Amino acid sequence: MAAAIYSLCAIVALVCAWLLLAAYGRQRYRLLLWSGLCFVGLTLNNVLLVIDKILLPDTDLSVLRLLVALAAFVTLIYGLVWDAS
Repeated sequence: MAAAIYSLCAIVALVCAWLLLAAYGRQRYRLLLWSGLCFVGLTLNNVLLVIDKILLPDTDLSVLRLLVALAAFVTLIYGLVWDAS
């Protein structure tokens, strides 16, 4: 059951990233770009979660997952604070 939930989270994050980046391609609002890049990072974070908990349960990837999530949110914060137009 956990594998299905983790996988669905990764798929939803990927769809959100794709929709945001596609909207940025059409409308060129920079906030869509930063949000899309954040969701790319969150997708990677969820994929690492699946690898960490399901595929390699003996390996601890929690630090890597946290660093990827931090990078994703820092990207979004940068877009919200310094690059807002």
